[in-house]
Amino acid sequence: MIHVADKNEPEQPSVPVTEDALGSQYVVIGGPERKAERTNIIVMKFGGTSVADATCMKRVAQRIVDARKKGHPVVAVVSARGDTTDELIELAKEISENPPAREMDMLLSTGERISAALVAMAIHELGYDAISLTGSQAGIVTDTVHTKAKILDIRPHRIKRALDEGKIVLVAGFQGVSTTQDVTTLGRGGSDTTAVALAAALGAEACIIYTDVDGVYTADPRVVPEARKLDFISNDEMLELTASGAKVMMLRSIELARRFDVPLWVRSSFTDDPGTLIGQERPSMEQAIVSGVTYALDDAKVTIHNLPDKVGVAAKVFSALAKANVNVDVIIQNVSEGGAADISFTASADDLPKITSVLSGLQAELGFSAFDIDKEIAKVTLVGAGMKTYPGIAAKMFETLAENNINIEMISTSSIKISCVIRQQQAQLAVQALHKAFKLHEGMVSREEVFS
Repeated sequence: MIHVADKNEPEQPSVPVTEDALGSQYVVIGGPERKAERTNIIVMKFGGTSVADATCMKRVAQRIVDARKKGHPVVAVVSARGDTTDELIELAKEISENPPAREMDMLLSTGERISAALVAMAIHELGYDAISLTGSQAGIVTDTVHTKAKILDIRPHRIKRALDEGKIVLVAGFQGVSTTQDVTTLGRGGSDTTAVALAAALGAEACIIYTDVDGVYTADPRVVPEARKLDFISNDEMLELTASGAKVMMLRSIELARRFDVPLWVRSSFTDDPGTLIGQERPSMEQAIVSGVTYALDDAKVTIHNLPDKVGVAAKVFSALAKANVNVDVIIQNVSEGGAADISFTASADDLPKITSVLSGLQAELGFSAFDIDKEIAKVTLVGAGMKTYPGIAAKMFETLAENNINIEMISTSSIKISCVIRQQQAQLAVQALHKAFKLHEGMVSREEVFS
């Protein structure tokens, strides 16, 4: 929930903040959201490769100053430099194999703070006033889940004051302060979420994500060299692409952009190309039948064998996984003649330790015989808003995979996407074949051309 603060609200509450207090004093959780009045503020976000060294940081500072010269108040969100986050994780592992999550947040939040301070210094060198802020100082309030915190509230009083004073504001991405006043981090890619949340709270004219690619493509150009850069893609399509393996943006940032109607651009830090606009779909727009194809290699398939086929058993399994903060994707259930069921589902491979712990604890209670884990899977996904009005997409996808001798193990669909779980070693072949079959390199094509 993003909160648009009233000017009369205190900058800091006089008592420690709790999630209950947020619900009553500042945010009605799950209630109507208040959108900020649109301003000419620009929020810019720069990823790790964009601030990898001093030369890159000076280039970023110049880009920020150029936007300021055009009359835009600028808030810039920065990630940690290059491989800093990975290096900090390795430092932690030198001390402990299982470090406390709270202390990991304290450690990992430093990378972005370093970047924010250094870029602020570079802006000062260009003759402009700048101030760097931590997530806490920027007013980003989160829940209490360390390493994967969710933003509950934005209180941008200090940012607004700095902008009113003519300063450029640098915000350390990926972090905030919890309702129990601990430093928290938002998970991998969390700086994207920081930028979009701030843009929503400030009513920004646009949020521009600067990265090492020059936009969103119909497929990964490293896998499909003829992949085409999209000038525009809808929020819904981008959500599905991101959820299905595209690494351009963090999923939660797209969800926020859609909810608060934040104009979101993806551009290269190293060129002046316009990039890709991610935004609300307009009724007058001609929709591509398929906008892109993507794949994910970081999932695993878990199969529970001989689970008693009784009412409520599956609910107990997935409720326990949800309590452990495990996100489950594709689910299938097969019932045998003996009244027992096999249930398979996919989840992030990073969650396998938690999944193993949960299922081991449930085995005696629920009476299933065993469970196994398959890490050698991939999920290949077609996405397109035009799927809603064009039948036959699934059939053509399945035919294309069959022609390339690719077996489908699981299938998941929505109104604008179809996902197939296949063997990991066949993922790139599947993406290449589907990109060619649906003629994604040719731009907008007719149904007749696709199904010819």
